[in-house]
Amino acid sequence: MSDYHALNAKEAIDYARSIEGIFPEDAELSSREIGDGNLNLVFHISDPKSGKSLILKQALPYAKVVGETWPLTIDRARIESEALLLQSSLCPELVPHVYIYDSVLALTVMEDLSDHVIMRKGLIEGNEYPLFAEHIGHFLAHTLFYTSDLGLNQQQKKLRVQQFINPELCKISEDLIFDHPYTNAETNNFNPLIGNEVKQIWHNSKLQFEVALLREGFLTHAQALLHGDLHTGSIFITSRSTKVIDPEFAFYGPMGFDIGAVIANLLLNYAGQEAWIADETARIKFREYLLQTVQDVWQHFSEQFLALWQKDSVDRLSSVPGYRENYMQRLLQDAMGYAGCKMIRRIIGLAPVADIQSINDPNIRAKAERIALSIGQALILQHRQASSIDEILEIAKRGLEQ
Repeated sequence: MSDYHALNAKEAIDYARSIEGIFPEDAELSSREIGDGNLNLVFHISDPKSGKSLILKQALPYAKVVGETWPLTIDRARIESEALLLQSSLCPELVPHVYIYDSVLALTVMEDLSDHVIMRKGLIEGNEYPLFAEHIGHFLAHTLFYTSDLGLNQQQKKLRVQQFINPELCKISEDLIFDHPYTNAETNNFNPLIGNEVKQIWHNSKLQFEVALLREGFLTHAQALLHGDLHTGSIFITSRSTKVIDPEFAFYGPMGFDIGAVIANLLLNYAGQEAWIADETARIKFREYLLQTVQDVWQHFSEQFLALWQKDSVDRLSSVPGYRENYMQRLLQDAMGYAGCKMIRRIIGLAPVADIQSINDPNIRAKAERIALSIGQALILQHRQASSIDEILEIAKRGLEQ
């Protein structure tokens, strides 16, 4: 740590130039700081002449979104790089290539994905991605199965749990997802026009009971290695390619948390379309696409997860009749509940999503927020009774009645 310091643009260029085999020796490199996230510096280093480029991502010792008053461990850079390498071993086509991890500078050098777009931005613009559900279903099935007790020797898995202990970033999730949105916390940041709806959530004991159960699972259920922050801002995409980035929140937790995060962010965009597509017919059609994508994500995930279970399970007891069906139903229920928590957190708490926050008209934004809060609450309240992905779709449709 004594040699750690935050890089500036010139130092980022010098570092990139020192990496063998990437840029020509006489390359005139340029640097742009492109980090629009909440925690890190991100430099885009490029050589216009050769067309080659790469990304330098450096962890700061504090939360960028707040400042130095919120200190954070830079060990999260190690966790991110090791998670990316593990994910790459399981589905290399779905994560960026890592060139170097520098533990002193808390720096990861990786493939540049500038030919892709951030999925959140693409969805706001009304773009459809026909291969996304298949790709993310594959990513979820492989990364979750092969890091769980089903696909990994149980003793090896315990060592992995130790490797990915991530208390500081887990604390962020524990507070911002499961605690602060349900009380009058200083970190909360919501539209005054939905103040009544927010106060109702603060006083809804039935809702908070279900949140407490979901939080208990997050705290105690070391089921598989999670990405930990799998929203549409952590996915680069084109019509043919999907790349999952930013697993610095990786830790061993309940599988449904990752699955639910994907579902939640599709539904947040579903709510936000109240503003983004003016034509009603086109808006209805795009919302149908989003709901079909939710359904397809679960279908691709569950089919591939069960196929891996059939082929590569290392756990004899997991073949007991009825166990798989029970396991998958619990996964669906968890995903539904965590999706609801993720939606409410993005409307009431710190770090809202652009799908809704960037709506200029406060009244239209409030309508979209009410839709999201309605869907989120219903997902949480009904998650323990869920038996089909169709129930999530019906909740989403009813949410538009706000």
